[in-house]
Amino acid sequence: MITPKIVDEFKERMHLGDYEDDNLKRILKTSYEDLIEICGDYTLEDETFKELVFERSRYVYNDALEYFEENFLTRINTLSMRKVLSETEYEGLTGEDIERLDKEDLIIYGSE
Repeated sequence: MITPKIVDEFKERMHLGDYEDDNLKRILKTSYEDLIEICGDYTLEDETFKELVFERSRYVYNDALEYFEENFLTRINTLSMRKVLSETEYEGLTGEDIERLDKEDLIIYGSE
């Protein structure tokens, strides 16, 4: 889950010192858990998912979480669809194939 290495990567990205490690770990953990619930069972080894966790954490850190979903809805939907499709009959489709699917046949997070 959230290892010291992940915290260090986030601190480096945000240009932060060591003085907030506990707070950053809590923010990263909450972001990770929230996005797992929304996008599916990903790990932080998936660079796209890790990027989304870092972005959500950045929004939380800057007290702007209310803007995160709107600004990253496309990525959230893409990860959600990728997970669902990898577990269904659509397994093996490429990203281009997924984009061509009739969107009415897919349940997309945030579209209702």
